[in-house]
Amino acid sequence: MAEATHSTGRAAGERTTCCVVGGGPAGMMLGLLLARAGVDVTVLEKHGDFLRDFRGDTVHPSTLRLLDELGLGERFARLPAHRLTEMRMHIEGTTFVAADLRRVPGRHKYIAMVPQWDFLDLLATAAAEEPSFTLRMRTAVTGLRTDAAGRVIGVTYTDENGVMGELAADLTVACDGRDSVVRAAAGLKPRSFEVPMDVWQVRVPAPDDHHKRGRVFLSVRDGQVAATMDRGGYYQTSYLIPKGADARLRAHGIAWFRERLGDLLDWDREALRAIESWDDVKLLEVTMGRLPRWYRDGLLCIGDAAHTMSPVGGVGVNLAVQDACAAARLLAVPLRRGRVGAAELRRVQRRREFPAAVTQRSQLAEHEGLLRPALAGELRPGRLPVPFRLLRKVPVLRRVAGYVGGVGVRPEHAPRFARRASADVA
Repeated sequence: MAEATHSTGRAAGERTTCCVVGGGPAGMMLGLLLARAGVDVTVLEKHGDFLRDFRGDTVHPSTLRLLDELGLGERFARLPAHRLTEMRMHIEGTTFVAADLRRVPGRHKYIAMVPQWDFLDLLATAAAEEPSFTLRMRTAVTGLRTDAAGRVIGVTYTDENGVMGELAADLTVACDGRDSVVRAAAGLKPRSFEVPMDVWQVRVPAPDDHHKRGRVFLSVRDGQVAATMDRGGYYQTSYLIPKGADARLRAHGIAWFRERLGDLLDWDREALRAIESWDDVKLLEVTMGRLPRWYRDGLLCIGDAAHTMSPVGGVGVNLAVQDACAAARLLAVPLRRGRVGAAELRRVQRRREFPAAVTQRSQLAEHEGLLRPALAGELRPGRLPVPFRLLRKVPVLRRVAGYVGGVGVRPEHAPRFARRASADVA
């Protein structure tokens, strides 16, 4: 794993051109791209490594193309991965393909399922090859520094030894996720959207039914909803529960959950014994929101810090990476000149707000049209909601869904300054 070395007395006199807070997909991609532009960039990550379970492990076709353009496609291809080529749904007795990625343009006609820590380590290793890049792990940002006019001029932090310090920066970029410390410190408040569910995340050993390989499978039956992603040796399973119902449902006991999951997915009860206790079932409290304004003087929010996505479609990582790509392309020259104004930050929001908003509208429509009535047990057997009836009957709509889900709205290309030659660039 990529880690940074730390010294303990660096509380004063530290400076960088761009301080990126958060070493997730948005932060690491932005750090790599800006470093390749020759910008002095420092990424601060509060954890000591990238090892976190049940993070977004989907790398979409548009991100795979971006890696090719960066000359990293061959390195990525060596990572342990599983390919997802379609999404199937089984809704109250009716099974159909909802999204088909096998016709998306380009050489990557699939979503790659790769442990996020491997993906982030790849980006960190590539960025470390650039002399203007610094990654500081175990460094938790605690607040913002501002000047007399209220412009953000850097951050305060605590390192792994508890030493408090300050890092001055011409621009600070918040990439620290849905619970962004930087966003809160800046006084930026997202508009929240109501969601009907939370999610239990659990691993289940894969049953021996190879006909399901390479698919995402959404199952809806009798008031239960679960999505499974084929990870080779196991299924990464997201079981939806009504919003706020976690404590109440866990009171039933783990045997109750195993039985419910077995009934829904027709899985072998012995395989489900791998779920030994509630400790194996992680809660994701689903939130959705979007900042009306992604920036203030000296500060920009991207990724989940700017627009928290629903887990529907697994698109959060892809959007975060695309945000980083656009931000690097639009801000590299102003950063090299020494100052980024509000006009440049506004251009980033204008470029990326539309795809975020369209995606969120689509997710909210699926919440209301499928997930909310499904969790309430209101779907009738053999009677699909109208949009899903159309998907079942019109093959071209499945290809459109595959494109929107796999490539996305307004996909970004690597800036010219960041491209590297590679034999596997299409």
